[in-house]
Amino acid sequence: MPVNAPPASAGPDADTTLLIADDDAVTRSGLRVLLAAQPGITVVGEAADGLEAVGLAGLLRPDVVLMDVRMPRCDGIEATRRILAEIPDPPRILVITTFENDGHVTAALGAGAGGFVLKRLPVPRIARAVRTVAAGEEILFPADLRRMVTARPLDSRRALPEAGLTPREEAVLRLMATGRSNPDIAHALTVSPETVKTHVGNVLTKLGAHNRTHAVVIAYESGLVVPGLPG
Repeated sequence: MPVNAPPASAGPDADTTLLIADDDAVTRSGLRVLLAAQPGITVVGEAADGLEAVGLAGLLRPDVVLMDVRMPRCDGIEATRRILAEIPDPPRILVITTFENDGHVTAALGAGAGGFVLKRLPVPRIARAVRTVAAGEEILFPADLRRMVTARPLDSRRALPEAGLTPREEAVLRLMATGRSNPDIAHALTVSPETVKTHVGNVLTKLGAHNRTHAVVIAYESGLVVPGLPG
């Protein structure tokens, strides 16, 4: 697959560098052309399967890998695990999928992906998600995530009862599951944003979650948050 040379050291205003991993050549090529035309994104390479994605992630050191989950040889779930475990200062992983009810996506989130987008979304929204993940934030769409999680549960049902969350930490997690930001949670609970940040950190640590999205998956699978009912 054609790749570019690894980018030079990026300054604060440098474009977000992106590796696209998808086993469909037409999809991969289309995403490359369309996303490269978006402001603030430089596509540095393409991978046709998970093994190639792992290798190119280590070689090209992109900021973000746009990762399909259903690929031959090594799927996006295993590729996500390997990239995050094997590459120092690894890139962020953004899952891209065609399927709205896909247990593979929730498994990839559990493996450490920072979020997901649907292939049918307008390209500017996918580009915005790439830039958001590159900035260290998670992409969380509560309604889509609820459909995915309840369609095919993860093996995390026992995680929450054993975590020992305090009532306030549970309240924070319930609000995280609605997609609220730290300032929004602080306003809802009448506490400072710094206090919320501390609670969020405690929640992630106690649940063994990679990020906020993974913590929300665990909240749904544990039964703390029930789809269709208020948090």
